[in-house]
Amino acid sequence: MNPIDRRTFLKRSAGAAAVASVAGPAYGVTGANEQIRVACAGIRSRGRSHINEFLKMRKKGVDVVAVCDIDEHVLAARAQSVEKVRGKKPRAEVDMRKLMDDKSIDAFSFATPNHWHALGTIWACQAGKDVYVEKPASWCVREGRKMVEAARKYKRIVQVGTQSRSSGGIRSAVSKLYAGLIGDVYMARSLCYKQRDSIRSRDTGPPPKNVHFDLWLGPAKEQPYHANLVHYNWHWFWDFGNGDVGNQGVHEVDKARWGLGKKTHPVKVASMGGRFGYEDQGQTPNTQITTLTYEDGKMMVIEVRGRATNGEAGEYVGNLFYGSQGYMAGWKEAYTARGGRKVGKPYGNKAATTQAAGYKFPEVGGPGGSGNHFENFIVAVRSRKVEDLNADIIEGHLSAVPFQIGNIAYRLGRTLTFDPKTEKFVGEGASEANPYLTRDYRKGFEVPENV
Repeated sequence: MNPIDRRTFLKRSAGAAAVASVAGPAYGVTGANEQIRVACAGIRSRGRSHINEFLKMRKKGVDVVAVCDIDEHVLAARAQSVEKVRGKKPRAEVDMRKLMDDKSIDAFSFATPNHWHALGTIWACQAGKDVYVEKPASWCVREGRKMVEAARKYKRIVQVGTQSRSSGGIRSAVSKLYAGLIGDVYMARSLCYKQRDSIRSRDTGPPPKNVHFDLWLGPAKEQPYHANLVHYNWHWFWDFGNGDVGNQGVHEVDKARWGLGKKTHPVKVASMGGRFGYEDQGQTPNTQITTLTYEDGKMMVIEVRGRATNGEAGEYVGNLFYGSQGYMAGWKEAYTARGGRKVGKPYGNKAATTQAAGYKFPEVGGPGGSGNHFENFIVAVRSRKVEDLNADIIEGHLSAVPFQIGNIAYRLGRTLTFDPKTEKFVGEGASEANPYLTRDYRKGFEVPENV
């Protein structure tokens, strides 16, 4: 199959994009009673959850009208499962570009590998579609910025799949941090302790007939197929994934930044680690410590442990916050600075309780604290208000950059200085580091400078 080239795609979708950029909502999706028709791309694992979540909202006017995957076996199975629920076959395509100018589609959801997140999102925005894109928002720093630009230019609703943003419990805990529960929060630690075994090594060779490997590669450089790429182990290869810090870890990084109250990028980063305990084909570290500093001196520490390990304050995958008067572990328990005593009700030690007395905790995030991130997306699609999103694309971008620049520091083995305004490295090592902020794209799969 020859993929549609970029020029042809732009010609075909120009009309829809032009309408979207001028008129706002695509195809009149504005009212609470109007149907929102979704296409789901990348549907083997996490994408199957996307399909199920949207199908659960059929009585609320949401439908899955199309599915897309580069694996024809996966595609056929998901199309069949959707048909059983809705009583009608969805459109099924291996190439997402064939769906972009389909006016029966109002929104896309993407659970593709990381290296496809930006391009799929940008194409959908250009075609006048709203987007739910899995975490991390992007594979590299430049791509995240271009996603933000596309969402704003075409007035699209773009939600990132960091679903903790829709958790009522975590939102309440963040409010308490902001209210002074543990005093001035000066450091957050993101923990990603998930044991990962060796993926061994696979020989290169022709892909299975059911796998469209050229489409799978998309923006990444040309390279031979091997079975460790399709479907899951791409996470551990630099051209496609970001390691576990960009897999499970990004959830914790997002919550750490949220708890710190940061709406900007760090200015200093250092990272060390390695791939310990086995030798295999994987490239990303299974053990890694990244330290980031913000302009005001506050710190974020991101730690990945992929082998057997103890937890920290009972946490294995989660967050720890440290303040001037205590610390918080796991979003549920806060402790005094000395002795490890739990902070008593009504939350906070004496100073924090005094500050919080009569304090109305602000609602953190938009509507949808019920915990259903997909429902929150639909709320915003109907309202056309970016502020209704719990995880707008800018939030996803700000939470991807810390681990993205951390990986660059790890790969270069040096401490780096980052300029939040230009989103480039400056000072010593910048000339080596800045090329990692983007990539050389294959023809027909470029993330453009002007979205």
